[in-house]
Order: sequence, then structure tokens, then C-alpha cells
Amino acid sequence: MVSETELLSTIPTRLWIGGPVDATGGATFPVHNPATGEVIANVADATPEDALRALDAAVAAQADWAATPARQRGEILRAVFEAITARAEEFALLMTLEMGKALPESRNEVRYGAEFFRWFSEEAVRVHGRYQPAPAGTGRILVHKQPVGPCLAITPWNFPLAMGTRKIGPALAAGCTMIVKPAGETPLTMLLLAQLCSAAGLPDGVLSVITTSHSSAATAPLINDPRLRKLTFTGSTLVGKKLVEQSAHGLLRTSMELGGNAPFVVFDDADIDAAVQGAVLAKLRNGGEACTAANRFHVQNSVRQEFTDKLVAAMAEYKLGNGVDPETTLGPLINADQLDTVSELVDDAVSTGAQVALGGKAPGGQGWFYPATVLTDIPAHARILKEEVFGPVAPIVGFETEAEGLAAANNTEFGLVAYVYTQSLDRALRVAEGLETGMVGVNRGVISDPAAPFGGVKESGFGREGGFEGIDEYLNIKYIALP
Repeated sequence: MVSETELLSTIPTRLWIGGPVDATGGATFPVHNPATGEVIANVADATPEDALRALDAAVAAQADWAATPARQRGEILRAVFEAITARAEEFALLMTLEMGKALPESRNEVRYGAEFFRWFSEEAVRVHGRYQPAPAGTGRILVHKQPVGPCLAITPWNFPLAMGTRKIGPALAAGCTMIVKPAGETPLTMLLLAQLCSAAGLPDGVLSVITTSHSSAATAPLINDPRLRKLTFTGSTLVGKKLVEQSAHGLLRTSMELGGNAPFVVFDDADIDAAVQGAVLAKLRNGGEACTAANRFHVQNSVRQEFTDKLVAAMAEYKLGNGVDPETTLGPLINADQLDTVSELVDDAVSTGAQVALGGKAPGGQGWFYPATVLTDIPAHARILKEEVFGPVAPIVGFETEAEGLAAANNTEFGLVAYVYTQSLDRALRVAEGLETGMVGVNRGVISDPAAPFGGVKESGFGREGGFEGIDEYLNIKYIALP
């Protein structure tokens, strides 16, 4: 593997607008390694003027890209998939350096993120309309799908590659140009991806990346510009609501993949060992910093102690440390603010009566670390049952009947994903249909798949990413009436 210093020396740190360019005024901002707090790079700090430069480039490239044959667009996406795969170790190391996750987690994300380019390279040629006689015999109905036009994607820090490719893949496959504004904490992975896209033959202006420490200031002029036709965002519900409000003035088309408060429901007929294995995956994948992470563990009382004991034993095996250390299985949190948030939610639960079965206290020292933690006997009013913890903390609460378990799982304003463990097919289907979420994992702790539609309901947002449905988010439907 290439060394950290060698890798960082090759990563673009300027804006990517038809190639690398400096920010107006030449300002930069630092990117930190969460394991050490050290600055690993300084990247261009885009201004509103830079954002509009990116939109100018996207608008200028839109017509030609939309007219590019779908097969050709697909071949470019496929070439990028192969380029990411060939440089998987570099991408993994880069993600670990800027986001903190352990290297095995980063490698998994590279595989997952690259797959969106392969999937949508194949979907590019499968955009279908329809042609039929009008039922009244008055003519013919032609339904045609066309790209929506220039898009803006705002992506989060927790999956620096996959949250971008999940949006870029379908947009480019559909014939849209796109501007990506990555999170300020993790901009390097997206800049490297832009470089690879260009090398794979993507025309200038089709994909731009604007990095900035002033997100709202840079994106506001884009959202208010009538030339922008689509906004797609992954992040917190609070920010998502603000973006929807901003986009309402121009009736900008939007997709929102927002916060979660995922319940993990274990019934008394479940295979407890399998449930514990799934719980560890659902909780500690990405260090718990995932909107799909299990946030509340609802376990039927007759098996709650067995599940708790086995989960504590399994989570105690996770080794906290710098993500580049081969022995590390749990990396740091993204920054000091997130460490404070996790600590505050755990302390609140303990102060109201919760018991700490594992972990429960940050080790202190260099970096932003928090250990794998299990809480029990949590009062119903504890904040940790209501708020997304976004860290390696598993709060366990009990229930008696199936109806009580389902009601507890649905007792949240969020509705992204839920997990259910039971060996009864009838119960699995019954509960899955009753859960108020956009996705359900039945006897599975990881559900994300590029071939499946990802998205939520209620305050977890709207729109779908991935699957056959993902490309529709970037297409307009046109009805043509024929005689």
C-alpha cells in the first residue's frame, strides 16, 4: 500500500470545475484526521462566485451530455467503476485518514460506493417510455423520459465515497450534469473521484466539485438560480428542512435522505445468536455513524437478558484505535462536536436511571474516540431513545407483546429503516408491513444494496436512491399527444 504521505501528495486540493481551479481569492480550509486531530490537507474554500462558476459549467455541458448516447454514458460510468476498483486501497486509506473509520470499513465502502457506478452504467440504457392508443380512440399516447437538467448534490461526511456515487451514478446515467458539494470534514475522497471521472473520459463541466467551509453561503445562490433543476441532499433532518424551504420558492425538484432512529426488534422466537451478530453489524458498522445504524434495541422480555449478555460480550471484542492500525476495529468519531453529542446522550440516559453494561465513557487523550457502549434499564423519556446518537452506543429496552414491540418501534418521528429478528414468516411479514419505515431488514443487520431502493418516510425524507427507482429521480416525464 502507498504511504499516507505519498497518497496525500497526489490528491487534488483545488476546486474541480472542468479540472482543478483555485477558489476565488485563494482561500483554503483545513481537513483533520479524527484519530489525531492533525491537519492532513488544506483544500480550496469555495465562494458563492465559485459555486456559480460550477453552475455555468454544468449548464454549458448539459445539452451535449443529454444528447450523448446512453451506451456511451454507461461506458464512461463503467470505466470509473473499474478505476475505483483498481485504486481501492488508495481510496480506503484516504477515507480512513479524513473520516476515521477502520480500514476494513473503508474497504467495504469502496466496494459499495463503486458498485453504484457499475449498476447505473447498466441502467443508463434502460430508461423506457411507452406508446399506446388512447382508450377513447382519439389518438396515441407517447410517454418520453428526459433528464431533469443540472443538479446539485450535497453529501455528508460519514460515507465520503458512497454518498456521492449513489447520486452521481444515476444523474450521469440519466443525462444530467451535476455539482457536488461534499462535507467540509471529508472533501478529499470526492476530489479524487472527480479526477478519476475526468481521466475516464467524462467531459468537462459534467461533474464539478466545490469544497467549502461555508456550505449555506456557497449553495444558496445555486438553489436560488432557475438554471438549477434538481437538489439532492443526504444529512440531518434539520438541515434538510431548511433546504426544502429554500428550494420551495423556485419549486426546485428535491430528494431528501435524512436522519434515522432505527429500531432493532428482537422477538422471543428469534435465533438469539444470529440476532446478536446482526445487532453488532447494525450498530457498529461505520462506528455507528450511519443513518441506518440501529439506534434503539427493543427486545422481548423473555429473551432480553440473554440478548444483552451476548451483545455485551460481542461488542467488548471491538478494539478502539486509529483506523490505519491493522488491529483497530472501531475508529474515532468524526470530530469533537460529535464526541460531545454522544457523551451527552449517554450521560443523560445514566442520569435518568440507565445502567452501563459496557463502555460509557470517552477515554480522553488525542483524537475523538468513544468506546463500544451498551446501556440497559433506560427510562422511556431518555433523550437517547428519541435522538439519533450517531455513535457506537446500543440502548436496550424490553417489551412484552408483539403489539407493544411494534408500537415502541414506531414511536418516533423518523422512518428510515427498521430491523426485525424472528423465525416466524407470518410474524416477519406482519411486523414488516406494520413498521412505519421506508426499509426493513428481516433477520439481517445490513440492508444497503445498490440494486435496492434506499430511502425513508416521515421525517427521514423522500425520494429513493439505488435500484431501478434511483434513476427516475433524475428524469422528467413528458407526455406527447399524437393524432
